Amino acid sequence: MTGHTTGTREQWLAARLELLQAEKELTRRGDELAQQRQNLPWVRIDKAYAFDSEDGKASLRELFRGRSQLLVYHFMFGPDYTAGCPSCSAIADGFNGIAVHLANHDVMLWAVSRAPLAKLQAYKQRMGWTFPWASSFGGDFNPDFNVFFTEEQQRNGTIEYNYARGGHAMDAAKVPTPVARFAASCGTDAPTYSRERPGLSAFVLEDGVVYHTYSAYARGVDGIWGMNQWLDRAPKGRNQTEGPWWRRHDEYEAR
Repeated sequence: MTGHTTGTREQWLAARLELLQAEKELTRRGDELAQQRQNLPWVRIDKAYAFDSEDGKASLRELFRGRSQLLVYHFMFGPDYTAGCPSCSAIADGFNGIAVHLANHDVMLWAVSRAPLAKLQAYKQRMGWTFPWASSFGGDFNPDFNVFFTEEQQRNGTIEYNYARGGHAMDAAKVPTPVARFAASCGTDAPTYSRERPGLSAFVLEDGVVYHTYSAYARGVDGIWGMNQWLDRAPKGRNQTEGPWWRRHDEYEAR
């Protein structure tokens, strides 16, 4: 016998119509926020960033590949990792299908990580992904866009992530279980794992000049995590009280 509220079809419909109004309000508010994002001032980028890609060395401008807009997912995969972050991997599982649509709407999608290109390519092959993925190994791109921090920053608590300062070095005895588990699954320890951070950055190319237009971090990238959008519509939601349950898609037991 379920402990959840039950009712008649008429009661369900009345509640659903009430919810529909709230959903419409959220949709309208989402449209307003999207416009606010697009209205942010653009910041010119004059620094010469260099990436390693499957086609060789590339500048930030060359990542546009003829489009006027560029979206970069900052994928947590540090040089010391042996595999990509499970959460970033779950997000990236949705990129294959949408990349072609974005490209045909004048938007280029890339993942960028600090790990050397060979590691990224091997993991990409393991995951069966086809979207473009570049290495920023040895460059300033990740620290400049606040998705990588040094051990000294971590130790001194001078990390600035998601537009706020904080994040001291982790006490090994107090590492949250999910962080320790994810770090181990990436072949590293929790402090090293946590110096990489996820995020999304947007750029535009206009009159030969590249501008930074937007960045989001932490829960700010929740909207591009496809499975969560589906789970939010499932009867029991994300089951967050049980902690992170997801794995890389090739690590689940067959069901």
